[in-house]
Parts: sequence; C-alpha cells; structure tokens
Amino acid sequence: MADVRTAHTADLDPATLKAVRALLDDAFDGDMSDEDWDHTLGGAHVLLWEDGELIGHGAVVRRQFLHAGRAVRAGYVEGVGVRADKRGRGHGSAVMDEAERLLRGGFELGALSASDDAVGFYAARGWRLWPGTTSVVGPRGIERLPDEEGGVFVLPLSAELTFDGDLACDWRSGDAW
Repeated sequence: MADVRTAHTADLDPATLKAVRALLDDAFDGDMSDEDWDHTLGGAHVLLWEDGELIGHGAVVRRQFLHAGRAVRAGYVEGVGVRADKRGRGHGSAVMDEAERLLRGGFELGALSASDDAVGFYAARGWRLWPGTTSVVGPRGIERLPDEEGGVFVLPLSAELTFDGDLACDWRSGDAW
C-alpha cells in the first residue's frame, strides 16, 4: 500500500529532492527543464511512497493571479507525476487528493497547466478548463498568452470568477503557466 506524505521544500533532504527530480525527469520523458524543476520548489510537496521508494509526486506553490481587477491568492499545482510502472492504479488520484486538500485549506483558487495526456484526468476530478483569455503580469505589464489558452485548468474555491474574462498569472522565468 502506498503512503502519502506532505512536506515543504525546506523540510526535504537532498536525497529526497534528488529522487523527486529523477521521478519527474522520467515521468515527463526527459522534458523537465531546470526552470520547470524550479517551479516545483518553495511550496508543499505531496510524496507518494511504496516500499521505501518514491512512486508519485505533486507540488502546490503559491502564486498571485490577477482577475477582474483583483489579486487572487492561487495555489498552483506543479510537477505531478507517477512512476511509469505504477500508473493506472490510482496513484495520481492519491497525489491529487492531497494536493486538492492543500488547495482548499489555503487558497482562493487552484490552477494548473495540463499536458495533453492529462486533460481528461483533471476534468474528471472537477477541474475546469479556463475558457477565457490567459496573460502574464510581466516586466512590461500585462501580456496576453494565447498559446496557453486551452491548457489552463482552474479549481474554483472562494474566488469569484468571470469565466469569460482574463486570468493573468505572476511572471516567472520559463513557462509562465
């Protein structure tokens, strides 16, 4: 049976961080850049262990969004992955159950950018595809990011959302979403 544990980045030892990075490199078929890795750090990690081995991971990091003229405290889900030989057994759902608990306890909105393969997974969990426009609040002001549209999912919590409006995330290096 798998054991779910939650810890802040500051509480993870170097060996665990190395195991998380290796898991995500594998889960994303080597498409996990250093910037993507950096995006998973600084928040809460959901770690799924089985027989002393890390088999699943997800992270919830705090981000600031702008929507309908107000700042929204968002929990952004990053680095969700399950070891290839353990997929299809509910492990991804176990990781997301805990991530969603963290979101409900501390944020106005949950958000994530889903890979094409994961769209159905998140939709089945009640995440909603953002139908409006997406932007980033960057060094030059608010910049629209049409390439991100169709892949951003939200989990409405207490934030009042206008689903035909714009959702702007805070700027960061690498992919904004």
